[in-house]
Amino acid sequence: MAGSGLFAEILDGEAYKYYGDGEWKKSSSGKLVPIINPTTRKVHYKVQACTQEEVNKVMETAKIAQKAWAKTPLWKRAELLHRAAAILKEHKAPIGESLVKEIAKPAKDAITEVVRSGDLVSYCAEEGVRILGEGKFLVSDSFPGNDRTKYCLTSKIPLGVVLAIPPFNYPVNLAVSKIAPALIAGNALVLKPPTQGAVSCLHMVHCFHLAGFPKGLISCVTGKGSEIGDFLTMHPGVNCISFTGGDTGIAISKKAGMIPLQMELGGKDACIVLEDADLDLVAANIIKGGFSYSGQRCTAVKVVLVMESVADALVAKVNARVAKLTVGPPEDNSDITPVVSESSANFIEGLVVDAKQKGATFCQEYKRDGNLIWPLLLDNVRPDMRIAWEEPFGPVLPVIRITTVEEGIHHCNASNFGLQGCVFTKDINKAILIGDAMETGTVQINSAPARGPDHFPFQGIKDSGIGSQGITNSINMMTKIKTTVINLPTPSYTMG
Repeated sequence: MAGSGLFAEILDGEAYKYYGDGEWKKSSSGKLVPIINPTTRKVHYKVQACTQEEVNKVMETAKIAQKAWAKTPLWKRAELLHRAAAILKEHKAPIGESLVKEIAKPAKDAITEVVRSGDLVSYCAEEGVRILGEGKFLVSDSFPGNDRTKYCLTSKIPLGVVLAIPPFNYPVNLAVSKIAPALIAGNALVLKPPTQGAVSCLHMVHCFHLAGFPKGLISCVTGKGSEIGDFLTMHPGVNCISFTGGDTGIAISKKAGMIPLQMELGGKDACIVLEDADLDLVAANIIKGGFSYSGQRCTAVKVVLVMESVADALVAKVNARVAKLTVGPPEDNSDITPVVSESSANFIEGLVVDAKQKGATFCQEYKRDGNLIWPLLLDNVRPDMRIAWEEPFGPVLPVIRITTVEEGIHHCNASNFGLQGCVFTKDINKAILIGDAMETGTVQINSAPARGPDHFPFQGIKDSGIGSQGITNSINMMTKIKTTVINLPTPSYTMG
């Protein structure tokens, strides 16, 4: 069970501790932050409300620990990451339980997230050894006007302290996708988990603690964003920020200093369906892409743009599959589980009410019980409806009928988001042309949008983010180039 056995150390009575300087601690604030179970809508966990002074202490110890860690051999860093990955996968059950209780993730998906996270950490260790073990050698006479009097050696060195802020929907996986690259690259890591997902993150961090990482190298501070959020992101001790979440990231990017930023801020992923598409394949992917984890995914299908000539047939196929989705608590592995909070459910309902008032066709009856919203397909959605543009982050999916491909591309590109999109057609030439025209970080051909496998590049444009994720890209962005130039007294050439 969560907070017991191997994890008993992280729990003090009814409240989970925070992690700093290699120890589990209670906050001097004496305050706790409640975590509401989305299913019961009652307090299920409590975590420490850390103070700004505790943040300062964490940053101070991180700076010291990072200097020693940067001198640790790559193979040793990788060895510790492999150990943490093994511990994480071995103890997937209590971490999975936490995911079920604090973010209402279906039980089987919760376990999958933990296992996937362990695999990501191991892959990152291997990839880091490869790409950080290589440098670059340049000679001066390749540039006009120069003799071969200079040898240039380049290598990748750590940035310092990386601040990682994952979202509620994949708190463990999207935390380790930041932690592992930072550590293999020689950085220290400060984790600020989301409130919903904090307990899962604390369990995950304990796995790194048990693996034997040096004291102070990894920290996890919990608390309200309103009290320590800005203090963390604007802290002079932070050398890089990796954030996944909503439009809070835009505010962070404006306030952060002159440091590297890695931001993934959501999307309104469009699914363009052509006349020649395999409609059974499309319907299956709309269900998977639009309704898995109740649509609470940045890469969920958020709007279907289907050619009018096949719209009736596609809507019928999707409706048949929607009818088979199970709705209920995450413990039962239901397809549709409660959304993360009452405020989220209210926001989704607002989009639904707006669509109804403006004449959208409801393919199912809108039904809500607390935070649980039944899956809903909205047909004949028009651009004047909020649901056509806003990200619901819930199990409600709009269908817009189009008469030309250009109309679909225009709607996709008119969005302020640009994370992913997908195209369904049997004509690969059309797929490539449409994909190139879509202003998104990734285009999927004949499949729903998805993040992963975790070593694939993952990025957005416009309000969807800054920089690129994926294991290799994350390692590279968490390092900087160091150049050493050897100056020779006379030109030197290797004759062979």
